[in-house]
Amino acid sequence: MSIDRARIQWNGWGWTAAKDTLAERDEVWTWLAAELGMPSLLATPARPLAEISLAPSRLTDALRHRFAEMLGNDRVRTDDYERAFHAYGRSYHDLLRMRLGDLSAAPDAVLFPRAASEVQSALDLCNENSIAVVPYGGGTSVVGGVTGQANGFPACVTMDLSGMGRMLNVDTVSRIAEAEAGIYGPALEKELQSKGVTLGHYPQSFEFSTLGGWIGHRGAGQNSVRYGKAENWLVAAKMATPAGMMETPAFPASAAGPRLSDLMVGSEGTLGIITEATFKVRAIPEAIDYCGYLFHDFATGVAAIREAVQTGISVAMLRLSDPEETRFYRAFGTLGKKRSAFDGFADAVLKYRNFGPGACALIAGFEDTDDAVRANRARFARIARNLGAMNLGKAQGERWRAGRFHGPYMREPMMNRAVGVDTLETATHWSNIDRLHAAVRSALNTAIERTAPRPGAKGIVMCHVSHAYTDGASLYYTMIFPRALDGEIAQWKEIKTAASNAISAHGGTISHHHGVGEDHLPWIEAEKGALSIEALRAAKRALDPKGIMNPGKLIPPTAHP
Repeated sequence: MSIDRARIQWNGWGWTAAKDTLAERDEVWTWLAAELGMPSLLATPARPLAEISLAPSRLTDALRHRFAEMLGNDRVRTDDYERAFHAYGRSYHDLLRMRLGDLSAAPDAVLFPRAASEVQSALDLCNENSIAVVPYGGGTSVVGGVTGQANGFPACVTMDLSGMGRMLNVDTVSRIAEAEAGIYGPALEKELQSKGVTLGHYPQSFEFSTLGGWIGHRGAGQNSVRYGKAENWLVAAKMATPAGMMETPAFPASAAGPRLSDLMVGSEGTLGIITEATFKVRAIPEAIDYCGYLFHDFATGVAAIREAVQTGISVAMLRLSDPEETRFYRAFGTLGKKRSAFDGFADAVLKYRNFGPGACALIAGFEDTDDAVRANRARFARIARNLGAMNLGKAQGERWRAGRFHGPYMREPMMNRAVGVDTLETATHWSNIDRLHAAVRSALNTAIERTAPRPGAKGIVMCHVSHAYTDGASLYYTMIFPRALDGEIAQWKEIKTAASNAISAHGGTISHHHGVGEDHLPWIEAEKGALSIEALRAAKRALDPKGIMNPGKLIPPTAHP
């Protein structure tokens, strides 16, 4: 296992040793209470595992013995800690249930295979005995993608691939590499960069997510404008299924029928378990340059990104915060700090240049050869200047890059103070960005106020553009709100439903890169169409005739799997 799971929070995000930098900062909680329209924020600690009772494992002794014969006793776990750790992913909804002590979705056993052959053998045994199987990489799903539910089967096991983390081959001539699916992001990049290449896939979950998870949930890293999403860099894969091992060829291109690797990308463990993957890599960039800009409003910032990608400027990332996100992080960053003469000067400059409350911050990232970075940075600077933007220099860009994986660590301290924090994302065409942005913001604000614990309470709804294409871009929302402690699961469902309905009704996809899981399942058929869903069901019947693979996710159920 490449990461010691005991060092990771079982009911939260990240390392157990991570320092809570907000706990003792009273100014943060006073300010946040005022922002949310609350008189104060209550202490709401999570229940410790020692106080929670798990239902007994439903796995029979005979089956457990057979799994142990295959894998060894130490790799068939039915103890409370492993079952609790694998009960859910890491969405806000998941954390709510874990913190409240609801471990009803804990699997009956957790299996730790160390080779593709062991995955297939264990899967064959599960299929033979109609045991539900949940594939598990890093467990960072934020859409209910790894919930350990039996869904009508007599028992459920989670198949944890963290013991399958080997780099198998790096072909620097062809610029492709092959690795086991359980390899974590940091280990993968360390191996690749030792050979002078990189995948360049850096999702916010990078430290704790795996290659197989990125593929299974059709992931996008923060630098996807340059390096692509999972479907762009995946070449081939091997997937263990109840019907046998499925393997796709690793040709650079082929006209020999449909590209069946595409069936694996975004399959979310519902068709099988990805065990190995071949993927494209690039040379490590000679130069990396991140800088900040300030635009007068969201529309001109969006226009700058659209012009940059449509005119072929090579960028790694263009991340535009809307006015509320810009305001929030600027205010948060100044809490507890004394104003200086420079702060006053900066405010005067902003006022002189007419940057008001609608101003939007943008981070532009460039990764390439030295000459290419200089040229592309200059081209984007001209676009920004022509649209009236202010160049803020490298300091803001480097600050963002240094802390780009830290955002999720703010969630637990806020949940400890009766504050909810959730995210969702979508994508649409450029011509529809303004309409969709406004519709989802309105739906979120209305639902948060409607479900708030007291009259006058409200939420903070922020959004940014973070993945761009020639025809459109993604919108990523973060919402912070006071929790209704007498019904916070129902509160989350109402907020999530309102936002998802708004996305579906206003021309957005239900997910750009988080996936479908359980949470987005009610909207998938409307987006894909009935015939397309039936085609997915047909693939599932061929590869998973009994329907044991990750039941209740991605594919709407029918009476007969």
